[in-house]
Amino acid sequence: MKAFAALLDRLIYTRSRNAKLALIAAYLRATPDPDRGWAMAALTEVLNFPAVKAAMARALLATRVDEELVRLSRQFVGETAETVALLWPDPVLPHAKDHDGDISALGLVLEGEGLSLSEAVATLSATTRTTAPAVLAGLLDRLDSDGRYALMKLALGGMRLGVSARLARQAFADAFAVPVEDVEELWHAVAPPFTPLFDWAEGRSARPDLAATPFFRPFMLAHPLGDDETLDLGQFAAEWKWDGIRVQIVRAGGETRVYSRGGEEISAAFPEIVAAMPVDCAVDGELLVRGEAQGGEAASFNALQQRLGRKTVSKKMLADAPAFVRLYDLLSVGRDDLRPLPWTERRARLETLMPLLPPDYFDLSALLDAADFGALTHQRAGARDAAIEGVMLKHRASPYVGGRRVGQWYKWKRDPLVADCVMMYAQRGNGKRASYYSDYTFGCWSDTGELLPVGKAYSGFTDEELKWLDRFVRQHTTARFGPVREVEKTLVLEVAFDSIHASKRHKSGLAMRFPRISRIRTDKPAAEADRLETLLKLAS
Repeated sequence: MKAFAALLDRLIYTRSRNAKLALIAAYLRATPDPDRGWAMAALTEVLNFPAVKAAMARALLATRVDEELVRLSRQFVGETAETVALLWPDPVLPHAKDHDGDISALGLVLEGEGLSLSEAVATLSATTRTTAPAVLAGLLDRLDSDGRYALMKLALGGMRLGVSARLARQAFADAFAVPVEDVEELWHAVAPPFTPLFDWAEGRSARPDLAATPFFRPFMLAHPLGDDETLDLGQFAAEWKWDGIRVQIVRAGGETRVYSRGGEEISAAFPEIVAAMPVDCAVDGELLVRGEAQGGEAASFNALQQRLGRKTVSKKMLADAPAFVRLYDLLSVGRDDLRPLPWTERRARLETLMPLLPPDYFDLSALLDAADFGALTHQRAGARDAAIEGVMLKHRASPYVGGRRVGQWYKWKRDPLVADCVMMYAQRGNGKRASYYSDYTFGCWSDTGELLPVGKAYSGFTDEELKWLDRFVRQHTTARFGPVREVEKTLVLEVAFDSIHASKRHKSGLAMRFPRISRIRTDKPAAEADRLETLLKLAS
């Protein structure tokens, strides 16, 4: 555990990407199995201990130190893991005695002797909601501050170390001089602590055979297209960028899996897609749900969101929000890897495959017919379907390679919608923003003259604008509700958002997608802010 804690500590204070790679690679070479495998699982955030929750950890901490101190410290520090690590008392061994005030003689347990990373993982995995507080307390009592921080990061996830899963896998490749493409491919097919992967990387065994495994392939991603950039449509094909979630459906060895863009398996939330795939293949597409508003076509992201993250799906939800996949690309058929082929050939193979797939669950993303880039620009500007995010442009000769490759694929999002809204509430941020009111709830006027909330934003403004907004909140507070302040309804904020949808969960009946503050409208009276009826037209 000490080595893992030391790794996290050094990663926190290391900014250089190459230095982070070197630190992780050195740790992997020096640490034995299975500890290094569990460390990689933690860094890539594939571990999950459902019995250990942040709220439970804070409540447990409040049994050892003052509850108000816990609340204030958590707000200032910005995360539960660091709060627990810093405030949890160092335990004293029962046999320890004070010799003339000599603190070193107290016998503080500062080294976490006997607690390995593997033991911590096994203990956390075996605990239940009932036993979790006592188990966690027992582990914390064996560790010093650095060890407690590592344990809490392990237990709660959300590392926030400036280390992406991609960087961690690159460090693995660097550590053992193996191709990162192979690591990416094998990673999701081998379960933590990844012992077969280490055996292969260190030359003790052959590369794991994935022929009968529905494994994840890293997604090919796109670069944003600048406002002043144009492309030759003779070299690039165009299709709509649909507003769902990017997925990969893989069937092999009689099993079908659905993966999210990050490689997380989400098959349980979409059983109808799993059951519908009849062909051994790997396809890339956009997961959507059908909606009545579009006459059976793709509904808004808000409708899809109701099904995300579920372990089981009710019959009612399957009937009310049936899922389907709009296919973009074909990565493999049987044992044939199609990714090295140009996009045009993969597209032709995908079109050939489509008659074999049930049309209720799979359709083909249509290509846009535009004479030139100017005509495509006009098409994009008029696209306001609830399920359209913008345009994708793909080089016709591009192979399918993981990550973003310059000059291959581009995403050209449609211009955001904007609305003038009135600030209603503000809340303190976390971490670096703990001293500022940086989260803002805003609303628009109803027909009866009532101001109803339509969204919440905490981005889009500069540091100077944040300071100005914080001063406004402090000077115009009318009521306090814990960390939330209600403010005078006098400040208009121009809010940019990608789309807006009807929502039964909100009093206004509307929900914005990706709202952010684009401008502070000190020039506009609050009475002239937008009406809900204006936003309702945007949602239609």
